[in-house]
Amino acid sequence: MGNPKAFLNIPRQEAGYRPIHERISDFGEVEQTLNSSERKLQASRCMDCGVPFCHWACPLGNRPPEFQDALSNGKWREAYEILTRTNDFPEFTGRVCPALCEKSCVLKLSIDSPVTIREDEAAIIEAAFREGYITAKQYKRNGLKVAVIGSGPAGLAAANQLNRRGYQVTVFEKDEYIGGLLRFGIPNFKLHKPVIDRRLKIMEDEGICFKTNSTIDLEHLPEGFDAYAICTGTPEARNLNIPGRELRGIHFAMEILAQQNRVLAGQTFSDEERITAKNKKVLVIGGGDTGSDCIGTANRQGAISVCQIEIMPKPPVGHNPATPWPQWPVVLKTSSSHEEGCTRRWSLTSNRFLGTEDGRVCGVEVEEVEWIPAADGGRPQMRPTGKKEIIEADLVLLAMGFLKPQLPELPQNAVVAGDAATGPSLVVKCIAAGRRAAAEIDAMLQKGSH
Repeated sequence: MGNPKAFLNIPRQEAGYRPIHERISDFGEVEQTLNSSERKLQASRCMDCGVPFCHWACPLGNRPPEFQDALSNGKWREAYEILTRTNDFPEFTGRVCPALCEKSCVLKLSIDSPVTIREDEAAIIEAAFREGYITAKQYKRNGLKVAVIGSGPAGLAAANQLNRRGYQVTVFEKDEYIGGLLRFGIPNFKLHKPVIDRRLKIMEDEGICFKTNSTIDLEHLPEGFDAYAICTGTPEARNLNIPGRELRGIHFAMEILAQQNRVLAGQTFSDEERITAKNKKVLVIGGGDTGSDCIGTANRQGAISVCQIEIMPKPPVGHNPATPWPQWPVVLKTSSSHEEGCTRRWSLTSNRFLGTEDGRVCGVEVEEVEWIPAADGGRPQMRPTGKKEIIEADLVLLAMGFLKPQLPELPQNAVVAGDAATGPSLVVKCIAAGRRAAAEIDAMLQKGSH
């Protein structure tokens, strides 16, 4: 390392977000970036620990100490080569990953100021595209064909790895665009869609075939393939079946998020089809990242007000002794969307939706709940308190997560990966799962060829 004591005199510097008054008027990416010299200084803060917990925490097994060292010394191409040995798409994780690595950084433990690993990762891959390090390569074909069902992060990673191993890969996507969760579930202000298109162009040039508008029946997989990677995600959202659910103006989060991304891609919708928060009081039910994305979208669409409620209690602020380092800390998270304006409340369950005479939602009856710790240390029990109130809402967005799909019995040459296998998870975990699926398929087919 150039300066093993850099962390002592160089403070953590994040690029930060664009000013709120500016960013809520558009759907451009909210995150800014540092210049090259500042980025090198941030990389130099890495201590090159003897036991790198950042590497341990990363689902992909990324090697931050190695690429930080290269970056701090101005060896951008070397940093890119190290990073992409383990990560197919740093341009995605560098934007939307919650950075489990940073929460496990030794500097997080010692001075609560971890290395800016995620931002450094994004800077490395952007430099690689800018400088022309990334070009399409051609791989020797082995005569075998693999179908990938689903084009989310798991499917794309599996396709990329299989293609590099010499397989002829065809990716089937039920929607009109490739990308799955990346395309439709993540707002443009977090992941600009030309970033996806840029990568897809490389993959196509390398020989991967993408087929959109192709709904595949998993009980009747397409013929002519030697193996299948099932990466269909978790398409079914968790519903809230309480009285009044049939009222107009109640939507799943993915309905508004996907439609807004389609609008930004140039598609048009009738007034009846369009889901918009303009001039409405918005209630988001669900306190996770999807709910946060709904808040940012609603504010950009011109909501009068936005309220987010969560059935679980408010997490601790700053530190949680129940999730000590190097574990992922379950603490209060404030996203860029939260900063843009919303009311946040916890320990509220929804009892019923209230509607107008013409069948539109106008409010939700909520009730405070208490969480009683289980004697055996298991899941705590929820107890209603009887304290009820009405939250006014013209638009209700359900962001309560997704259900793990029930898959049919699959042939032996099919491997399930990503959210389809585990239930809803992180983009970084899906990329890792896609890579594992590719390795499993490769081992299976190579064994069968001998």
